[in-house]
Amino acid sequence: MTEAATRRFDVLIAGGGIVGAACALACAQAGFKVALVERDLLGGGATAAGMGHIVVMDDSEAQFALTRRSQQLWQGLSATLPAAAEYQAPGTLWVAADEEERAEATRKHAWLTERGVPSRLLSSIELAGLEPNLRPGLAGGLLVVEDAVVYPPVVALHLARQAQALGATLVVGRSVAQLSDGEATLDDGTRLLASRLVNALGANAPRCTPGIPIRKRKGHLAITDRYPGFVRHQLVELGYLKSAHLVSADSVAFNVQPRQTGQILIGSSRQYGNDSPAVDQAMLAAMLKRAQLYLPNLSSLSVLRVWTGFRAATPDKLPLIGPFPGDHSVWLATGHEGLGITTALATAELLAAAFTARPPAIAPEPYWPSRFSSSFSAGKMLREETIQEKP
Repeated sequence: MTEAATRRFDVLIAGGGIVGAACALACAQAGFKVALVERDLLGGGATAAGMGHIVVMDDSEAQFALTRRSQQLWQGLSATLPAAAEYQAPGTLWVAADEEERAEATRKHAWLTERGVPSRLLSSIELAGLEPNLRPGLAGGLLVVEDAVVYPPVVALHLARQAQALGATLVVGRSVAQLSDGEATLDDGTRLLASRLVNALGANAPRCTPGIPIRKRKGHLAITDRYPGFVRHQLVELGYLKSAHLVSADSVAFNVQPRQTGQILIGSSRQYGNDSPAVDQAMLAAMLKRAQLYLPNLSSLSVLRVWTGFRAATPDKLPLIGPFPGDHSVWLATGHEGLGITTALATAELLAAAFTARPPAIAPEPYWPSRFSSSFSAGKMLREETIQEKP
């Protein structure tokens, strides 16, 4: 093996999406010698396929802590982002279709208020005033003021270039074939050594770390032509919380985002067990029908493009951030499902704090991969059997 083919780093990160890029920058800022490996384009994959919604969520205290901390980091980063990142903070307007959902908006408002997150309950009349293209007769809503929107691929590339400016090595066009025991083997046979190997491969993370409980969850998005002012806030139905919680059934929900270009991004769908990147026409039709239920005039707008992507989902809806129990050199930064854009910065902060032994801004334990140790043990046995079977 030549010197050119074997290089040593302090931290090697597999995956150049927004999570991997954020980790590369945080580690470079901490003074580490960093390598970031991406098989395709920096900011591609799920990052390019995502909505770019920076949202505080309250499914659990752990989810809230990670999303809120990351949102605060986004606020600090926003002034340094390029204009092409399209960062804006229109807020999220959670729409209540009926009195049951209105009661959920009231609960959510009280919960967020207790934790210092600005929000405002809206009557049916106030809702119509803020978003006149919503259908009449909705019960009201909740405006979460500080939620934001960003264009993820540009941000990921920006973070990676910032890391590179601090000395990080970017390896683009190569995939990681193996990641273990302080060594990453690339698809061309190159060996990159590092005492800390970070798996930030999203839905493909189990390929390099067998046994981790990650499942692909397919989603569809559509984007329209330019219609400035048609939608003014990120609009999400409160019923979205019900569909997002389904762990097996396919589902759609009203989730619409205004872009700075005047275009409207339409979501969302969730599917397990469909690994094809092709558009599922039935799922797309159901998603658009759901959106038109809330925005009837949407049916008259031109949709320019439709695409799909794959979220990395865990059984408990929390990401895997921290050391992998089966290999002391491997760290995980994956399993963010639909919150990878939101939580990328806090994920990177947690890893950098662990690597430098600094006190973390939030408790890291809820995200530790060790909570799924039994799955890892099974994956380790399978991997050992596979290795033994090779000639």
